[in-house]
Amino acid sequence: MNAANHSVRILGLDPGLRRTGWGVVAIEGARLTHIAHGVIAPDATLPFAERLLVLFEAIAQVIDAHEPQEAAVEETFMNTNAQSALKLGHARACCLLAPARAGLAVAEYAATVVKKAVVGTGAADKAQVGFMIARLLPTAGATTADAADALAVAIAHAHARRARTFLGAA
Repeated sequence: MNAANHSVRILGLDPGLRRTGWGVVAIEGARLTHIAHGVIAPDATLPFAERLLVLFEAIAQVIDAHEPQEAAVEETFMNTNAQSALKLGHARACCLLAPARAGLAVAEYAATVVKKAVVGTGAADKAQVGFMIARLLPTAGATTADAADALAVAIAHAHARRARTFLGAA
């Protein structure tokens, strides 16, 4: 089978301690297909370590359920509040570790790269990202901002992957 016609599932993750968005897409050649999406929202009353465990285990369950071959995680911007940045970093670690533990290659993308891949400009807002996700993945239906961002991360990875494949063939 030609590698260009082989379907690959990609898990996109938008890290957050309160709400982590996830989305799974399949890419086959130039065709992009929505598989699933959702949001993981650990109970805010749980101790910090338990919230991280809930996040890690939920990502592992998404991987088990949807069997992606690759994963992509949005890089976080620097927050002016050091405590918030550190906590977000812990959530991001769960988003990196769960797919790595499952044996997936994990790529990371800056938010501006993700927005540019989906909207065409790195300065796009959440509403523009959501609008484009609805156009690019019409079978996804309604998405929350967190899930739309995660699907956008998966799409950015699909585009970057296609570019690497194209450049490798040249």
